[in-house]
Amino acid sequence: MTVARRLARPRDDRWIAGVCSGLGRRFGLSSGVVRLIFVLSCLLPGPQFLLYLVLWVMLPNE
Repeated sequence: MTVARRLARPRDDRWIAGVCSGLGRRFGLSSGVVRLIFVLSCLLPGPQFLLYLVLWVMLPNE
């Protein structure tokens, strides 16, 4: 039986706000991979940075 991980910003693996680290833990990816995906996605047009800010505000701390 697996336990569902809740989406939260960890206190120990943060660079800026812990959003990428929290997403990585939730979906079973390393935080470095999620950070790389985010940085590469910023090269494309879209609201990536705005989404990061919204998640920063909305996600609770662990």
